[in-house]
Amino acid sequence: MKTLFTKGMLATAISLALTQTAFAQEETKQATAENTEVIVVSGTPGGAGIRKIDASFAVTNIDASDIEKLAPKSTADLFKAIPGVWVESSGGESGANVFVRGFPGGGDAPFLTIALEGSPIYPASTLSFLENSQMFRIDDTIEMVEGLRGGPNPVVSNGQPGLTTNFRLKRGGEDTEASVKYTVSDYGLNRVDLVLSGALADDLYYMVGGYVKSSDGIRDAGFSSEEGNQFTVNLTKIFDKGELNLYTRQTDDHGTWYLPTPLNVDGIDANYTQIGPLNRQATINYGPDNATSESFDFGDGRGWDGHVSGGSLKLELGGGWHLVDRFNLTKGAANTFGLVPDGSAVTVADVADNGESATGAVTGNTYDGDTPIQQIGRWVVLKDVESFTNDLAVSKSWDNFDTSFGIYSATTKAEDWWSIGNQAYYALVPGGEMLDGIACNNSAEGCGWSYDINSVGDASTFALYATSTWYATENLSIDLGLRRENHEVSYSVDEGLDGVINKALEYDENKTSWTLGANYALNDFSGVFVRMNRGYKMPYFDDFRDNWGAYTGGNDLIKEVTQGELGYKYMNDNIQFFATAFANEVKGDTFVRLPGAPAEILTNEAYGIEFDGKYNHDSGFSLSVNATLQETEITASATNEGNEAQRQPGWQVRMTPSYGFDVGDMYATVYGTFSAVDDRFGDNENTVVLEGYEKVDVGMTLEPTDALRVQLSIDNLTDEQGITEGDPRNPDSPNGRYIMPRSMKLSVSYLFF
Repeated sequence: MKTLFTKGMLATAISLALTQTAFAQEETKQATAENTEVIVVSGTPGGAGIRKIDASFAVTNIDASDIEKLAPKSTADLFKAIPGVWVESSGGESGANVFVRGFPGGGDAPFLTIALEGSPIYPASTLSFLENSQMFRIDDTIEMVEGLRGGPNPVVSNGQPGLTTNFRLKRGGEDTEASVKYTVSDYGLNRVDLVLSGALADDLYYMVGGYVKSSDGIRDAGFSSEEGNQFTVNLTKIFDKGELNLYTRQTDDHGTWYLPTPLNVDGIDANYTQIGPLNRQATINYGPDNATSESFDFGDGRGWDGHVSGGSLKLELGGGWHLVDRFNLTKGAANTFGLVPDGSAVTVADVADNGESATGAVTGNTYDGDTPIQQIGRWVVLKDVESFTNDLAVSKSWDNFDTSFGIYSATTKAEDWWSIGNQAYYALVPGGEMLDGIACNNSAEGCGWSYDINSVGDASTFALYATSTWYATENLSIDLGLRRENHEVSYSVDEGLDGVINKALEYDENKTSWTLGANYALNDFSGVFVRMNRGYKMPYFDDFRDNWGAYTGGNDLIKEVTQGELGYKYMNDNIQFFATAFANEVKGDTFVRLPGAPAEILTNEAYGIEFDGKYNHDSGFSLSVNATLQETEITASATNEGNEAQRQPGWQVRMTPSYGFDVGDMYATVYGTFSAVDDRFGDNENTVVLEGYEKVDVGMTLEPTDALRVQLSIDNLTDEQGITEGDPRNPDSPNGRYIMPRSMKLSVSYLFF
């Protein structure tokens, strides 16, 4: 394993951060308490809230203005601004891979929970072909997102031991306000965003907003491959001793699923996409003897057609007692249609019936023997999901002691119909067509493997948790949290679509999680904290099907996560700085490369340090920085012990400078983001190296009046062709997924006061 830094260097880095306290005290004599009053709700019982400077855990805040500058291409793309998180958002607006602090994972987002107004939108962080960010779209209705790594996560809410990102919606006020924004791009984007807020009556406020959009995609598909709309309503009623909040977010949005492409074929680069008018419609065969055929539009890609609805009730009960109840209902379809490469590129001469040429199935064109082609799978995944969560917490405060008791419950459902595999040879040109004159292309069995299922699963979680904080002195607080969780799953699978149930189970397990932390305030603007926790990632439906041999052999498929954190924090009117050293161990991870393959059972360890800072100067200059350095190691495995965890960079850094200034009667802001990432291994065997890369984004805003705003943003200015992943099903194949190519967006917005 390559060494990025020693444990001694790690200790030195923390010591250097702590020595800043002396000069920080001098600098903060005249500082205001603006930043120290930032309130975070993630990691607190029922989302009750705590001052960020008082928190004994690491949490990142990204507000609406930050989101504008970062101009994320997807929800997952925004998470790159959170230290300790590695994001592969190269699959498009859906289908991201998100990894946390060296936690193991072969794809999707196994340790990510997305919450809206404090409630998880779907308790299962990852199912096959569904990670949480697929069900959530960012728009101008978002006020802020919080990113909490580790900390009290294993105890509160849904007990996520990894990363919880909590989105907070804008709320109305006494004054009526509205905004409209029109956005265009160099890839054919047309998008309109609207937000309206105000008061409906005394102490009753509203916010409504959403968007409608259409484009051919950053990688031009030759048709309108990305289409969507979203509408959000947020209502808030204030009482004398509390408030009621209700929201619903209706979304219908889909876009091309970008997949790994050949890295050794001329003409294929970051602008290439397989989907196009010649192949978006295709027929597959499935069921017994592949006797059933059906046509699908693979141009629909991946998306979400459903709603996320819920709310919260907060009450002061008197005598220092408080009640917070948060609830959420999610229901909809998260379907996937994709053209998925299988194996390495070959030439027509290698597989053609006549050994010389093949014919286009649509155009009738002749393809010579040296034409590069590849097996492309036509994958169909139809997925209907539903969940309901409720998190009720009652808390009591005394002079030097706070305590809370919570009840968390969740029901989770998923109904799946798949037909994946279904390979045929296609020409390797943008939107390349399927070919005739190749025997297996015209066979119902196709050119490779296929896997068809019809499954239904129900899961329920019931947890009791308690937290307490003792304010031992004016500067020192110590907190403890315990959680007892029962997790039940009912799941059955028909493999082969023949009406026969091949796998069925009833699962019932209990686990106890805990967290222990301490926070010491060095002064009003800085402090240190330390924390230990242990939590669990409980299995859901696909975990059993993918790891059936391990499960029937006695493995409960529960991942045990132990974490330690040591942090320093500093906040005044101009500076926010957090440095957090972390160490974690994940036992019981399983990795399966293809359906039916045996599971690899792993234990992974990681340690490192993450930095999260922001500086604002009165001159109009600001700088945001986040960085992560980490060591990862597979410490238990039948074949890969001692190797690094796959697709986990040893270091990454991201800097976003910004400068605002007057231009005549206008106000202008120029900004940019520089990011760099280390090499990674594309597999647990550490045989495939994914080279590091650098990326530069720039932007500018002009405000001719207080109401009018013009913004230009350029993503990937230098058109860097970085690779985020190799071929997850066959690491030895020279396939990889590029980051998004250079693109530009221009938006004009108008505010009504």
